[in-house]
Amino acid sequence: MLMRTDPFQELDRLAQRLVGSAGTWSRPTPMPMDAYREGDEYVIAFDLPGVSPDAIDVDVERNMLTVKAERRPQVRAEDVQVELSERPLGVFSRQVMLADTLDAERIEAGYDAGVLTLRIPIAERAKPRKIAISVGEGAAQRQIES
Repeated sequence: MLMRTDPFQELDRLAQRLVGSAGTWSRPTPMPMDAYREGDEYVIAFDLPGVSPDAIDVDVERNMLTVKAERRPQVRAEDVQVELSERPLGVFSRQVMLADTLDAERIEAGYDAGVLTLRIPIAERAKPRKIAISVGEGAAQRQIES
């Protein structure tokens, strides 16, 4: 699996902390993720604490997987005075280039405890398989692992 990376991501995060701004739809904030292979599928987990499931959008176009989410401000009573606000609000986005060996048609998504988990099966054409080889004319075939 290939992932698109941003070499200036950490610099952007630091600048956002100093300025105190979150992402907008024109400039979304990246979200942390883990990606690993588990059996016959790839698993990608995105940290999205405090994001409502209806504010998450997952799209696949060709081999580009795009995840966008928006953390909206909590509704507070009028007489509440905020003393400290460190949790970023706004839009979060991440794009991942999927390898041709993954089956983008059968992606499954789940959201639990602030973590969006995508499970992407390995395509059948990419799995190891046995190929029959015939030896001589009319000879019996035998299986060879590739």
